[in-house]
Amino acid sequence: MRILVVCGAGASSTFVAQRVRHAAHSRGLAYTAFAGTEQSLPIDLDAADVVLVGPHLAHAMERIERDAAARGARVVLLPADIFSDLDGTRTLALVGGATGQDHGIPA
Repeated sequence: MRILVVCGAGASSTFVAQRVRHAAHSRGLAYTAFAGTEQSLPIDLDAADVVLVGPHLAHAMERIERDAAARGARVVLLPADIFSDLDGTRTLALVGGATGQDHGIPA
């Protein structure tokens, strides 16, 4: 599974991507996670199965969902406190909820 984490400038999304990738790998899941920006989204969507959207981009969700749906990607708006998920398990649970996969993590 390919997980794209999108934020405004790419800084906070980099941390979230690293954490969710680590959480997935610690459970033996062959997931990749990478960071992107709102501006790089049209290109990055081609390489994503799931798009995690930073809470500060809630205003752009309708457009992001439309663009992602055209490519078969699922979209999740991250909660405002997602940056406190230091081990990535909550974020991984959100991915599982969006894809219908149980990663053994309570959502």
